[in-house]
Amino acid sequence: MTLDATANIWTMIAELGLAVHLILIILLIFSLLCWTVILAKIRRFRQARRSNEDFEELFWESSDLNQIYGHARRVPEAPMAGVFLEGYRELRRLKECPRTQNPSMDVKLWLETLERSLNKGIRKEMTAMERTLPFLATTGNVAPFIGLFGTVWGIMRTFHSIGIRGSASLATVAPGISEALVATAAGLAAAIPAVIAFNGFMSWMARQETQLHGFAGDFLNTIERQLIQGKKTTQGPV
Repeated sequence: MTLDATANIWTMIAELGLAVHLILIILLIFSLLCWTVILAKIRRFRQARRSNEDFEELFWESSDLNQIYGHARRVPEAPMAGVFLEGYRELRRLKECPRTQNPSMDVKLWLETLERSLNKGIRKEMTAMERTLPFLATTGNVAPFIGLFGTVWGIMRTFHSIGIRGSASLATVAPGISEALVATAAGLAAAIPAVIAFNGFMSWMARQETQLHGFAGDFLNTIERQLIQGKKTTQGPV
């Protein structure tokens, strides 16, 4: 874009009416907040992916749940660690509960209780990851309508000018049409990145939830093997 073209665009924006200026300011605020959320979420999701990989590697390499617990407390950015902590703490509480006379029933009750705790941990982690994402959906839904309001306002101004001057010349209709087009473009510029980012993040969230459910199943399998084989759970919780 040439310097003259850039100057013409800024001149056109400066000559817009007060109503369209207010609309542009609102859309600019939406857009800035939207990009802030997008960049923050990209950074957060990358951290979560790397931390999950490291934590899962440690989980499979170590048979000491205490060691895994200590590592999980140091990586709050890893959703998988958060799920593990929920299960581990519940396992400690179960350890303190009195046993029944039926070992098979004990195993079944422990596993059912652990499964509920792990599901609670998954919901908690997913809720934390989803925070601020609704703003992207709101921007994607609302911004085009805010721009449409500016479009309608510009068309109204065009017809008003035609009525006053009694002419439909280019000089008469150009200001109103310019307002309409600028407002439409601003609304789309705010909405399109928000919609693309929201869909991408929700796709990542779906994969993340599947991964967490898989890890919860692995955790339950590990505890079940320990219970069935009669291993002391003090190798984990104490």
